[in-house]
Amino acid sequence: MPVVKEAYTFSDVLLVPQRSAITSRKHVDTTGRFSRRIALKVPLVSANMDTVTEAVMAIAMAQHGGLGIIHRFLTIDEESAQVAKVKRAESIVIEEPYTLSPTDTVAGARTLMRRWNVGGLLVVDGKKLVGIVTERDIHFLPREADAKPVTAVMTKDLVTAKAGVSVSEAEAILGKHKLEKLPLISAGGELKGLITAKDLKKKRLYPFASLDRKGRLLVGAAVGVVGDFMDRAAALLEAGADVLVVDVAHGHADHVIAAIERIKSKWPEAEIVAGNVATYAGCKDLVAAGADGIKVGVGPGATCSTRIVTGSGVPQLSAVMDCARITKEKDVPIIADGGIRDPGDITKALAGGASCVMIGSLLAGTEESPGWTIVRKGMKYKVYRGMASLAATISKKKKEGGPELEREDIAEVVPEGVEALVPYRGHAIEVLNQLAGGLRSGMSYSGAKDLPTLWRKAEFIRITPAGWAESKPHALEH
Repeated sequence: MPVVKEAYTFSDVLLVPQRSAITSRKHVDTTGRFSRRIALKVPLVSANMDTVTEAVMAIAMAQHGGLGIIHRFLTIDEESAQVAKVKRAESIVIEEPYTLSPTDTVAGARTLMRRWNVGGLLVVDGKKLVGIVTERDIHFLPREADAKPVTAVMTKDLVTAKAGVSVSEAEAILGKHKLEKLPLISAGGELKGLITAKDLKKKRLYPFASLDRKGRLLVGAAVGVVGDFMDRAAALLEAGADVLVVDVAHGHADHVIAAIERIKSKWPEAEIVAGNVATYAGCKDLVAAGADGIKVGVGPGATCSTRIVTGSGVPQLSAVMDCARITKEKDVPIIADGGIRDPGDITKALAGGASCVMIGSLLAGTEESPGWTIVRKGMKYKVYRGMASLAATISKKKKEGGPELEREDIAEVVPEGVEALVPYRGHAIEVLNQLAGGLRSGMSYSGAKDLPTLWRKAEFIRITPAGWAESKPHALEH
């Protein structure tokens, strides 16, 4: 007979308040890790779901200290383009700025500025910088000028800097000459990069941004474990993805382990986060295969029905606490994925041993999510769906097998998720501020100045359903 164990989720427990030397939650350091080498000042990650994270969400998450994971329910080219868009969103030095050749026309310049959403293009002859065309140069030109070469309207006398210029020197040059763009050139006049005033301003505006070594925003991207996943991984890494997330509902499986081994064998320096699992044994096997971070959670998500459909899963807090042993033993962080309903759940997940938390539903209602916006009875909502829901599964099958699906194909789908409407919540920063603020307060109640201290000091107490009801606002007249 199987042994019946007892397990808990977030609403089953509370953290015991402890003596604290923290006078303000501003003094709490919330830094956590997503993988061995990726640290986040705000340990929150937007889920790789098609109604949660594409480039716009990933940019917002990274700007405010977190991380976004681009979902994989796109073509390889589409997902790679999303990654590239994040990497180009801001950078101290743009190494490959958009350019024109001297023979390109004004019409061509207009088209490219619209396509790339930029206000200026550098003109290069071969590799040598010869000018710049900006919106001001062409905005008021008559349409008959569209056939002219860009050399007829470009600015030729440019202020430039040598490649390798420091940030402070670049700021001084831009300020002195009242410029928006500073091309970087070699001693021979070849274009080597570009610094923009806009990007320098963003550096000041987002001091806690998650950045790579080149000053670009961090971004992750998801891959599967069958079909073209190796081609997808290659394209995503080429586009600049900082971490690949091997995305499978049941991660403790032989084919998942084999996929991780293949990816890690070909790109040993790539950061790989894998999952989802709900046990220490699952973590141990994925780490042995080469995973640098583990996603923990089978069935706790707001739109996930895996536990109901399959009868499998582990209540999330117990899963996190069991899996966190791998962090102590192998220094591989775990990510609590799913089950977060309130800011306090984030503190509990981290106190249980997680290094960061992945969020779906709380971000799905924000302006930056790619879900559709719907108005009902004067209220705004956004569509949110589990990635194993019927609609999402059929969408995936269409991408894999073409637009024509046989009735038998649809009949074989066993959905493990649902679709729902979530209230519109404004911009992501508003939600992130609430979640991060709740986390800082929660850590201060445990007297924890940082995550390692929280792991060491946290003390859980089991509560009854009456205790949970007491924890909520109650006995109020409406």
